[in-house]
Order: sequence, then C-alpha cells, then structure tokens
Amino acid sequence: MMKKSIMKNSINTSLKSLIAAVATTAVLLVSGALQAADKLTIGITLQPYYSYVKAVVGDKADVLPLVDEGFNPHNYQPQPNDLRRLKQMDVIVVNGIGHDDFALKVIKAANRDDLIVIEANKDVPLLPAIGQSVGDGAVNPHTFVGLSTTIQKVYTIATELSKIDPDNARTYRKNARKYATEFRKMKRQAMLTLGDLDTSGMLVATTHNAYGYILQEFGVDVAAVIEPAHGVEPSASQLQETIEKIRASKIDVLFYELNMPSRYVETIEAATGVQLYRFSHMTHGAYEESKVAVEMKSNLDTLVEAMKFAAKHSLADTAVIAPSTTHASINKQQGS
Repeated sequence: MMKKSIMKNSINTSLKSLIAAVATTAVLLVSGALQAADKLTIGITLQPYYSYVKAVVGDKADVLPLVDEGFNPHNYQPQPNDLRRLKQMDVIVVNGIGHDDFALKVIKAANRDDLIVIEANKDVPLLPAIGQSVGDGAVNPHTFVGLSTTIQKVYTIATELSKIDPDNARTYRKNARKYATEFRKMKRQAMLTLGDLDTSGMLVATTHNAYGYILQEFGVDVAAVIEPAHGVEPSASQLQETIEKIRASKIDVLFYELNMPSRYVETIEAATGVQLYRFSHMTHGAYEESKVAVEMKSNLDTLVEAMKFAAKHSLADTAVIAPSTTHASINKQQGS
C-alpha cells in the first residue's frame, strides 16, 4: 500500500513538472511572438541604406529592402512586388534627393498615411550636380559615397528611429556612434598614409557625377564630368569636347564606376593618356550589413593610390620643365 502511495506521488510530481514545463514554454513562445510583433519593420530603397539601418538597429528591428538585389537604380521601373513589400513596412528610409525616385513613386501609389518616411539626407550639406545637361538647382544625390555624409545620415537615421521607438533609443544612438567611429578611423588612416604628400595641383575627371562627396574631403577638385547628365552616355561631340578639355587641363586621373560598363572610357584613355582608377558606386550587388564599410575602405585605398600617382606625376613634370626653364634663362642672360 505504501509503495502504491509513493508511486502515485511520484507520478503526480512528474505530471506537475511536465505541466509546468509546458506552461513555461507556452509563455516563452507567446512572449517571443509578442516581441517579434512589436519589432519595427524598416524599409530601405538602396543598398547603402541596408548597411546603415542594420548597423543602427542590430536585432531590435527588421530591415526589409523594397526591391530585390541586382537592380539598376538608373532605369528601374516599379513592380507589383514592391507595393506588397511596402505594405509590410512601418518605416522606410529614403535617399530622397535622386537615385531612388522609383521608390517615391511606389510610396505615393501605396496611399499609406501611416507609413513613416525618413529622409536620410535632410541634414546633409549637398553638392550641386555637375554635367553638360544638368538642370539648374539639381543636387548630387550620391551622398552615400562620402565619409562625412555617411556619418551624418547614420546619425539622422538613429535620431528619427529613436523618436519612433523610444524603448530602443539608447541602443540606436550607441550603435550609430560606434558605426561613425569606424568611418572616422578609416579617414584618419588614409590621411596618415598620404602624409605630407603635395597633391595641390591634382586634377581629376569622373565618368559621372558620383564621387564629389569623397573627393572634397581630401581637397580634390573635379575638373570634368564625362556624362552630360546622371546615367546618360555622352554623344560623339560631347566626348570629343571632354577629350580636348582633359588634354588642355592636363588632367592626371579619370575615376570611373566599378560595376557599370563605360564604353567610352577606353577611348578617352587612348586619346589622352589619363590614368584610370575605379570606384565602387555602392548601389550594386547583394544587401549586406558590411557592404558600405568594405566598399568605402576599397574606395579610400583607390583614392590614396590615385593621389600618390598624381603627386609623382606632378614631380616628374616639374623635373622636365625645370631644366628647359633654366636653359632659357641662361640664354636670356647671355643675350643681354
């Protein structure tokens, strides 16, 4: 009788433990589901903004691209899937000054008054667009190629998300500062590598109006832009005019885009002897958290290499000019 009682108590204890375990699991599942439901879904329009937003939110929010990877923002046309994705978003981060005009069309078509739109460039000092066919008042939309502009946009995104999701505001601001520090260190290292190199006379041309934000941080002026307008190839006469300008200005370097075909670049190189260097545009390829950091570092390495070349080229020109100048001076003195 005593054994039966012990067995019964043991069974009851096991059942109670099992019920408690099931109940705990259920509570955790419900809690996890609620937390998942409470997470913001943040949309982005261009690849660089995926990196920015992921760096800021970590695992506190979900990041959803509006468009599948592999698209060309120059000629992309909105698709039905874009509208379906937009319906899942609580917030969307846009470039808003060009380059993602397709997204602005989708947002307008969605007719969603509840969708919060964060304009990442609202606090960024913008450069004017350059090109033979650029309209008055047009701005350079490629702020994602610059270091300081990237930092400013990340801070803007963190600030705006903190207003929307105050529970995670501290995390967003902390992550933004950490991300900004990464880019400041990159710039400092590039500056240290350049040292006292004299690149004051460096003249560059670019295939299109994309790299001004990173070049200005290193005191490099763009003397010529090949494309008459954003994403538009030059005509034969425009190309010839650019070639003549490069020759006359003694431009040292031509920067062109890593992932876009530029059929006229070889023509320019052959006609002028200009040195070619490739920059990443940062709007091609997969959506990856590390994308901007990796490609910014690559662009900085390319820029440092180009600046060293320009300085060396300038010294070589000076060495050639100096003897002839001295000779002319001697002849002049002898003649007098």
